[in-house]
Amino acid sequence: MNFSQILALPVVLCFLSSAQQVTAQDGEIIPLWPDGAPGFEDRKNDAEVVEKGSVTNVHYPTLTAFRPPEDQVNGVAIVIAPGGGLRKLGMKGGGFDPAKFLASHGYTTFVLKYRLSRQPGVAYKFEEHVLQDGQRAIRMVRHRAKEFGIDPDKVGMLGFSAGGEVVSITCYKPGAGDPDAADPVDRLGAKPNFQMLVYPGPVGIPSKLPADTPPAFMLIAADDNHTSVLLNLAQRFREINVDYEAHIYARGGHGFGMGTRSKRLSIQKWPQRMIDWLHDEVLNEIPK
Repeated sequence: MNFSQILALPVVLCFLSSAQQVTAQDGEIIPLWPDGAPGFEDRKNDAEVVEKGSVTNVHYPTLTAFRPPEDQVNGVAIVIAPGGGLRKLGMKGGGFDPAKFLASHGYTTFVLKYRLSRQPGVAYKFEEHVLQDGQRAIRMVRHRAKEFGIDPDKVGMLGFSAGGEVVSITCYKPGAGDPDAADPVDRLGAKPNFQMLVYPGPVGIPSKLPADTPPAFMLIAADDNHTSVLLNLAQRFREINVDYEAHIYARGGHGFGMGTRSKRLSIQKWPQRMIDWLHDEVLNEIPK
């Protein structure tokens, strides 16, 4: 190693440390495909780019698991898809922050680092590769349900912005497992048992919703450009008798995450509405 390489080493180590902090945040990393995504195995070791808390150049999709305190485990798992317009992933505000919040309430959470179909120069397609990541995430959680103390019939998804689009396509596409698959993960179903959409985008929602659409929690601000997406979904859920709860706040804009940066009390407190819905509709712990 020459002198210039030695001088550069701390910079490289600093970058790697930063990348690890953004992509792990003290959680347990679970590759969706240990050998690399199907057809893209040769990109498994491509370096991701981390800038201002966001990640791009994702070629090796993973889950980052967060366990609740042992005495609070309730058996429900939630896969969280961060937003970022399918060009980047806001891993902290739309991933690790909600994951840790939900884990503190007894939910076992998994932050999905999925491939980005709108990032310039990539070959990934939303309805193929992003869907593949979403479905594999649900299957992987069910495959490891016993290890994490999870009920495989209580595995849902939470998505922010474009992450909501990932949730939508995962919920609405057929997701039956293949009983003859060589990989035991692929033998399991990929349909989430429930969905939670926070200021979701319109992509991934079909013209006709399937009869097995999972129950939904939805939330958005009235001054968000995507408010019509939520209103339209609510009407369509009603038409096919899908249970849902929708919250539309007067103001808040787009991308408020867990509400910690907002000055509006309603936005600051929205995560408790999610906890209430999970308690009533997923845990079904309503007093008799």
